[in-house]
Amino acid sequence: MKLVLHNYWRSSASHRVRIALGWKQIPYEYVVVNILKKDQHATAFLEKNPMAQVPALEVTEDDGRVHMLVQSLPIIEYLEERFPERPLLPKSLELRARVRALCEIVNSGIQPLQNLSTTKQVVALGGDEAVWTQGFIVSGLAAFERATNDTAGKFCVGDAPTYADCFLVPQLTSARRFGVDITRHALLLGIEERCMALPAFANASPDKQPDAVK
Repeated sequence: MKLVLHNYWRSSASHRVRIALGWKQIPYEYVVVNILKKDQHATAFLEKNPMAQVPALEVTEDDGRVHMLVQSLPIIEYLEERFPERPLLPKSLELRARVRALCEIVNSGIQPLQNLSTTKQVVALGGDEAVWTQGFIVSGLAAFERATNDTAGKFCVGDAPTYADCFLVPQLTSARRFGVDITRHALLLGIEERCMALPAFANASPDKQPDAVK
């Protein structure tokens, strides 16, 4: 079996999947899709993901069959089910639902609104991309922290990393890049610090990737 991750160093969605692959200690090939150069719109990549987005996980089975998986949450769900060792979900059904709900605060409530394609449209319509982006990040992180108050241990849900941590850490990275003051989120920053002490999180950081712009 061979895994190829088509991704971009600064993409927060790609960042999530890199964390999950690292946590589960799954080897993979890193393929750069430079979204600033519009590599995602190339015909070859559109065949992999018609939405022209990263990440895309290409799975080649031992018998030669190839599966193309897209969207970060379904990719992480696939990894969890295919490679159950070092789980990223708690055993409790209720807590699993809480993990997924936290992911969706980021996945649906923040990240699409900070995407390059979105901010370009904001500018084209005469808006201020910084003001637009910051507002959604501020309100989204506040909601994430309120929800996490009920579930947090050392990590977002309990005392082991879950999908929620895979989503939180990249979002905090993006928040800093967009100039958002996150110092008010002591709970989230404490979780992030514990995550970043783990190799899977540290090694997945954007600045550690081969295509990172220093």
